[in-house]
Amino acid sequence: MEYTSSGERAAAADLRGFFDDLVRCETRLYNALNDRLRERHGIVTSQYEFLSYLRTHPGCRVADLAAEFAIGVGATSKGIDRLEKLGWAVRRPNPADRRSSLLALTDSGAQLVEEARRTFTDGLAELLGGTLDASALSAAARALAALRSVLERDQVGTPTG
Repeated sequence: MEYTSSGERAAAADLRGFFDDLVRCETRLYNALNDRLRERHGIVTSQYEFLSYLRTHPGCRVADLAAEFAIGVGATSKGIDRLEKLGWAVRRPNPADRRSSLLALTDSGAQLVEEARRTFTDGLAELLGGTLDASALSAAARALAALRSVLERDQVGTPTG
């Protein structure tokens, strides 16, 4: 890549640094929460996220979960299969479309996600609260929400399968 000015090089470096920081922070936060959830509830972060989504979106479809998490439908379906085998989620026939199922939590899944929610929330508050004050956290949340909104609107990074 050729740059015409030192300002363009600095901007590219800043963008690369932003990307690196964003991805590494996400990975470290995800892993730390993963360890806590596994230790205290026997689940991993991806399972918690699926269960939490089912809690707030009863009757959603696998395709809805895949779209929300920007992952493939096949991987999402396999994740739901695992939750079903563990007795935490169920698939029910979709009366509006025989080709799809509607997803729901079981009673034990609802209890698990409620217990895990406290671990997740407390862990996130501990990990972020010790570093970012309320103003910085709010600014970061606004910036990421705006970026996510545009990426989702423009369907950037949407898996094909």
